[in-house]
Amino acid sequence: MHPRNRHTGRYDFEHLTALLPKLKPFVAKNPYGDLSIDFANPKAVQALNQALLKSFYGTEFWDIPENYLCPPIPGRADYIHQIADLLAPHFGRKIPQGPQIKILDIGTGASCIYPIIAHGEFGWSVVGSEVDVTAYESAKKIVEKNPELSKVIELRKQTTQDAIFKTVIRKGEYYEASICNPPFHSSQEEANEGSRRKWENLGKFKQIEQATRNFGGHGGELWCPGGEVGFIKRMVQDSSTYQKQVRWFTSLVSKDSSLDAIYSAIHGAKVYDMKTLDMSQGQKKSRIVAWTWMKS
Repeated sequence: MHPRNRHTGRYDFEHLTALLPKLKPFVAKNPYGDLSIDFANPKAVQALNQALLKSFYGTEFWDIPENYLCPPIPGRADYIHQIADLLAPHFGRKIPQGPQIKILDIGTGASCIYPIIAHGEFGWSVVGSEVDVTAYESAKKIVEKNPELSKVIELRKQTTQDAIFKTVIRKGEYYEASICNPPFHSSQEEANEGSRRKWENLGKFKQIEQATRNFGGHGGELWCPGGEVGFIKRMVQDSSTYQKQVRWFTSLVSKDSSLDAIYSAIHGAKVYDMKTLDMSQGQKKSRIVAWTWMKS
């Protein structure tokens, strides 16, 4: 993980359960004698996230609807730290901080997780877009119930199903970066197969019926026509309209096999610069692809 990531090492469950007593029933010693939770239990993961967000980011209220994506916070924090490093050269090699730094989160989700971390780590302000009505209302509730967040996070409902930046970026607005965690799979069947492989690797395949995915996931959060390649290619195409309003457009890319097609789309858009930022968390490896039309 990123060297600045505050979520490296073991979770301090004694501290977290003291901070959030509802987490305590889910905590027990694992076969190695360490305190942990059953990450196959969505309710346990959700309670852990609530405790982490309260402890590290001062988020007093956080909740998500049933079956919506419950994100792994350490990995989400890594993305934000990578964006900070991407922006630093434009600010005298210092990480920019404060609400004047504006970030756009495409598909902020029911959890509103990236805006929370972006503000908690660097004080940035964030506009989050969301097309799913339930996810939008959930993120809106999180912001409204945390007064500090309501000052720096604005949520916008994407009213056009296939649009990405259109109707979200308004005339005269400027963002230092856009971020996105796109749907990775191309179909529900592919998403289910990915889940099955994950559970087999964990040796917990029998628990699928009880908890389909250890971090949940609902429809468009997990898949879309064309998968992440199709989504990011549309993003690249749409971004050319706003090349003077966003310094860096970025997206998480889950699969290494997706890169060639994404690189081709970015080069075809005649951008000024493109970067790939590698990330890893344990055995899981991913990367962020970033592109810009700006020369400085």
